Amino acid sequence: MNAVQTYRYLQPSTLRPAGLDLQTSGGPAANPRFFAGFLTSPAAAAAGLLAVAEVARTRYHQPVSPASLDPVVTGSRERLRFESFSGCCGVYARMDVVPAGFDGEIVGHGTTNVDVNPPLREALARVGGIEPLHLAVGPDDLTVSTMEGAVVERKVPLPGRWMRGFAEVHVLTAGFEPRAEVPAAEATAFLRRLPGSSDRSVLWAVPAGRTLRLTSRPTPGAVCLAGAGRLAALRGLLRHARTLRVYGPAVRAGSPAVPSTWELDTGSLRLSLTLSPEPYRGFSGEGAALLALAGDDVIDDAELVGALLSWDPTIDVAALADATGLSDDRVRAALAQLGTAGRVGYDVADAGYFHRVMPHDAGRAERDNPRLVGARTLVEQGAVRRDGDHATVRGDDDYRVRRLPDGNLTCTCRWWAKYRGQRGPCKHALAVSMLAEVTV
Repeated sequence: MNAVQTYRYLQPSTLRPAGLDLQTSGGPAANPRFFAGFLTSPAAAAAGLLAVAEVARTRYHQPVSPASLDPVVTGSRERLRFESFSGCCGVYARMDVVPAGFDGEIVGHGTTNVDVNPPLREALARVGGIEPLHLAVGPDDLTVSTMEGAVVERKVPLPGRWMRGFAEVHVLTAGFEPRAEVPAAEATAFLRRLPGSSDRSVLWAVPAGRTLRLTSRPTPGAVCLAGAGRLAALRGLLRHARTLRVYGPAVRAGSPAVPSTWELDTGSLRLSLTLSPEPYRGFSGEGAALLALAGDDVIDDAELVGALLSWDPTIDVAALADATGLSDDRVRAALAQLGTAGRVGYDVADAGYFHRVMPHDAGRAERDNPRLVGARTLVEQGAVRRDGDHATVRGDDDYRVRRLPDGNLTCTCRWWAKYRGQRGPCKHALAVSMLAEVTV
């Protein structure tokens, strides 16, 4: 389901001799100003920003005309983050500009969309040299004070899949671990010999000395690489990178396809691409966040934790636990709940959450999820009943839900038979989990 989103900029983003001016849209205030200062690695920053913008306008599965969605930018303490999803929602891109990457002041905190228009993309592609480049994220004081200036307005269809994608990615990546670190030269050779954009196969990357080798089957320590052509956006930053780091969940022989994160680090910024388990699968349908959305007992914890978030580059779970009196596990559960509303993301490099507030409807990820809506309907209809060690959910047929030794719920419905829990719980298992009085 799409909604029409209006991006309103006071003027187009431009690259002038004096520096790079990125215009912001709505957010914590109209056209907020987040940063003014110098970029210490302008060519690398230009390449990273181009990559994030390129992902936002690309549909990797069944490519069609480019989309025109503007990346999301967050200003926080000591960090600027630029994020986007591909048009098919199967690739999540993020560029993190760390303190070594800028010399200036982050003057505001918040999240909004940033204008990366076609003329600016062409100008960024020409940025070179090592001289610092001045960057202004948001209108400068003169522009803000000019009330009669022209307003650049674009109305574009904003997929609800983006919001659900943000909700899913942070839950999935929170379970990742570093799997490999490859020096720049070997990373360049590896990425350049990958299959092209038309390849849809699911491969596995295995650490092999200073590089990675590809195999068709998973083994312990391997990282899933589904649709290798989706890593093409990293290539523009290769000449600036020091290392390629790869992250993913633990796998074993026979494991199904899983998501993975591929990150280039230049020392002044990090560009990462997180890939969905298969090219045709968008993150919006993965279902990893459904249990966090369904839980009622975690909502109060999320409100308490959310009130204490303070735009730190990395959220300190232990400090939040001390401040709230909650256990570390309850704080993590609360952060998962907050992430479903776009209020936190997860950084695999820092192995920690970070604070953001999405400039879109925070409740939409929950309202537009068919399985969650269906589960709430089943609960409201009284369709769930306890039956010994199992639960029965009435519908077109009666479905039996039980708990596996690993704690996951299984169901006799077609959804579970098809996906076997790989894309989150079905609506029947969700309905059972919503009822605290039902024990299975």
